[in-house]
Amino acid sequence: MQTEVAVVGGGLAGALAATMLGRAGHDVVIVDPHEVYPPDFRCEKLEQGHMAVLRRCGVADAILRNATHTGELWIARFGRIVDKVPFDQFGLAYERLVNTVRAEIPASVRVCRTFVDGVTPGADGAQVRLADGRTITARLVVLASGPNWTLRQALGLTRDLVSPCHSITVGFDLEPAGGGDFAFPGLQYNPERSSEGMAYLSLFRIGRTMRANLFLYQPLKSPWLKSFREDPDAALAVLMPRLSRVIGPSRVVGPVKVRPTDLHEMHDPVRPGVVLVGDAFATPCPATGTGSLKVFTDVERLCNTHIPRWLSTPGMGTEKIGAYYADPAKTACDAMSVARAYELRALTLGTGPVWEARRYMRFGLRLLRWGLRSLVPSLPARRTEREADDAPKSASPVR
Repeated sequence: MQTEVAVVGGGLAGALAATMLGRAGHDVVIVDPHEVYPPDFRCEKLEQGHMAVLRRCGVADAILRNATHTGELWIARFGRIVDKVPFDQFGLAYERLVNTVRAEIPASVRVCRTFVDGVTPGADGAQVRLADGRTITARLVVLASGPNWTLRQALGLTRDLVSPCHSITVGFDLEPAGGGDFAFPGLQYNPERSSEGMAYLSLFRIGRTMRANLFLYQPLKSPWLKSFREDPDAALAVLMPRLSRVIGPSRVVGPVKVRPTDLHEMHDPVRPGVVLVGDAFATPCPATGTGSLKVFTDVERLCNTHIPRWLSTPGMGTEKIGAYYADPAKTACDAMSVARAYELRALTLGTGPVWEARRYMRFGLRLLRWGLRSLVPSLPARRTEREADDAPKSASPVR
């Protein structure tokens, strides 16, 4: 089988690449074993900065039709609301996000429902070996296989584990203990004590469900995580004893999902005829909210800018592939994601009077702004994505 572009992996990055390239009229084959993308605990919320990139990818409207939108974020700490700010959030389960993008793939894109055994790079034609014995020869292979390392290792790529278990994400549903509904549209609850290793709790809506994502800096076998698995309601009360003052009595419902994240550093990813996107290139820290932004930026730059240029001339050598990895928008997004990963961890875990002062200063300034707006209603709220210490168009938490 021959094609211009073979996309390996039908997750978020692969489905988005196949959609964009197919719509642009390129000959595309996507390889993924799943007819329907299965449940997976990954990104569950998009924010206003993500949508700006998705509009350039051409899929924003489809995602908006399937997501739950809220336009205001309440921010709380120490058992009290410290701010209410206009902030667009769009909640949807990861598998629904992926399947929504998959539904946008044009009928012209050929689909191979099988696994990939290996990828062989080549400037004059890369090859994808399928588990069913077939081989795809493509001018370009877009490797969108997520965090699975097997295919990348076979390409001779290497990486260093620079921060094992850098963060842990815990996902669960929350409901009012007495029935009814919560009063807030979306809420971010910041930690009460730095000693607990809690980054923040994000509460947002998916349909009628209040979804919770709790971000931690703890060992995977920490005593608190063990207690949470055994009795989640009691464990939350220990971690955030004053949370109920803000949201009222509540209880955890449904299954609890825990996802640890390691940070790696990739070495020399340039291979002729093969390009890596999304988590196949680098896994970001979910606590920073930059993971989806990285995926969208990778695919948008690759499919809107680089691939059309590459296919207009013969060959697919390293000078072409290297241009993508050096793309200013991609490198800026990558650098921001890495910086955020370490900044948020340091702000959460840092000890001593300087770090304590930084945390309390953020709390005090936000409380002051909230108080001033209460006295002067015409005073505009400061949008969370433009906080002085937060990158524009990121989903970084607000302190």
